[in-house]
This record gives sequence, structure tokens and C-alpha cells, in this order.
Amino acid sequence: MIDFLVRCDIDLFLLINGWRSAWADVFFWWVSDKYIWAPFYALLLFLMVRKNMKYWWLVLLMVPLLVTLTDQSSVQLFKNVFHRFRPCHNPELEGLVQIVNGKCGGSWGFVSSHAANAFGVAMFSWLMLRKHIKYMFWPLLIGYAALIAYSRVYLGVHYPADVSVGAILGMLLGFGVYKLFEFLSTRVLVKSN
Repeated sequence: MIDFLVRCDIDLFLLINGWRSAWADVFFWWVSDKYIWAPFYALLLFLMVRKNMKYWWLVLLMVPLLVTLTDQSSVQLFKNVFHRFRPCHNPELEGLVQIVNGKCGGSWGFVSSHAANAFGVAMFSWLMLRKHIKYMFWPLLIGYAALIAYSRVYLGVHYPADVSVGAILGMLLGFGVYKLFEFLSTRVLVKSN
């Protein structure tokens, strides 16, 4: 069963990675760049602080906590444990993987830190803003997080399973950090005032 799932993962990867065009190479290269999203992150942070003015400082603590948790858990609990080669480092796929601008990343790819970070931010932001901004879930999930996850497969640096498990990890951590924010802002800090 495991062999079948791995084969399906590789076949889906080759399908996505094999679809190439010059415009898509440029587009997904930039989608995958973390700095291109800085204005979007600043907007989300501004909105979260604005909608939680009483605990603005707690929002500013939770966001770096979330990113640290998603980033470090994807590396320490997964990449450094499972040691699954990225497709672009997998000797069995040599000559089949197409990468953009010669960038492959470190040896291990399971799970995708990009996907964990993006889905964690998407989940946390949606939970923080859902009462104030309706219909935000799908744009955050599809227009932001899933787009980043897809770009990682397109660029040849992750398998679909890498980004899928990274997405689940990120959403769970985003939910957990939101619950921590909720607990601190409604129970602990209210009692201390």
C-alpha cells in the first residue's frame, strides 16, 4: 500500500512538474518567493491588530510564534526525521525533474515549510478576521496558501504529499495558536484586569 501511495505521489509530481511554460516559470518562481508576499502579510497583520486593538500586543506575539512553530516543526519533526529526498535531489528521478533558475533547496523535502507556513498563516488570519471580513476563507486558502503549495511542486522542490502534509500541519498549528490567543485574551488577561 505504501509503495502504491509513493508511486501515485511521484506520478502526480511528474505531471505537475512536467507542465512547463515560460510565463509559468516566472509566475511560480515569484509566487514561491517569501518576500513578494510582505505587503500582503503587512495588510493581514494591520487588519488583525485593528480588529483586536485591546490586545494588539498579543497579536504581535502570536504571529511570530505561529511562524516559528510551523517553520521549525516542519524541519525538526519531519525533514530531519523522515529524510525523504526532494524530487530535485532524488537520484531515481534524475533527468526527469525540471527546476527553475537552478534552485533546489536542501536535501530533504518532507514536509514543505513553505506550505506549513502559508497554511498556518491562512488559518490563523481567517480565524482572527472571520467575524469582521466575510468570505475570506477561500481567498486565503486558494488564492494564497494553495497557490504557494502548488508552486513548490511546479518548481520541482516538493512532492504533492510534502505540501499536503505541510498544509495539514500548518492548519493545525494555525488553529492551535488561535486557540492560545483566544484563551489568553478571554480568560487569562481578562481575569488579571
